[in-house]
Amino acid sequence: MAREADEKTVLGSVWLRTEPGETRAPLSRDDIVEVAIKLLDRDGLEKLSMRRMAAELGTAATSALYWRVANKNDLLELAVDTVLAEALVQADEGDWRDQLTVLARAAYAVLAEHPWAAQLMASHAGLGPHYQAYAERIQTILNAAGFKGVHLDAAVSAVFHYVVGAAVTDAAWMATVRRSGLAEREWASAAGDQLGIGAATLSAYLSRDDLAGPEARFQTGLRAILIGLRPRQLS
Repeated sequence: MAREADEKTVLGSVWLRTEPGETRAPLSRDDIVEVAIKLLDRDGLEKLSMRRMAAELGTAATSALYWRVANKNDLLELAVDTVLAEALVQADEGDWRDQLTVLARAAYAVLAEHPWAAQLMASHAGLGPHYQAYAERIQTILNAAGFKGVHLDAAVSAVFHYVVGAAVTDAAWMATVRRSGLAEREWASAAGDQLGIGAATLSAYLSRDDLAGPEARFQTGLRAILIGLRPRQLS
């Protein structure tokens, strides 16, 4: 049973609308989101559609899909926030920089495991409960460290935007490779000639296991940002 058209888009976010009421439909919204995440991990963002979701769920569950999730954007918002729950790790040891490092690495790892989620961070606002809980943890740590007012907001943004920015950049590279249909090393070899970059250099840049790869770059950049954040010297 489809939702009314005006209810599908009001305020532009699933998190700003009331969840549909009880129904005899065989699937819950969590069940549907779980299937969406499986498809996104397997096939990528470009191939997800409500039609493919309906096919994956089966004819008997199609009505449940459209009752529980009004449209594709709602589904993507729900999926992103669901995987971000994995970033809500324990981070209470060491000083504030140690704690932020744990949280930042956790979020970066989640977005690396689900690159489609990183792609969506640029277009789908973080209004979900797990996103908000993650940002609140960062804010709590920085507040306890002495950041206040607009300086606190700026510090939260510095950390969070760095994590998201690094993940979005990595996801963009991976999306390009995936669209080519080539394996990563094959793509690096072919693209390196076009870009004027050695294949070995480009391959290392893309490889998470390489010391010049995205994981290492992220760790180094994170250290630089956290060392530069000093609550009593902000002005």
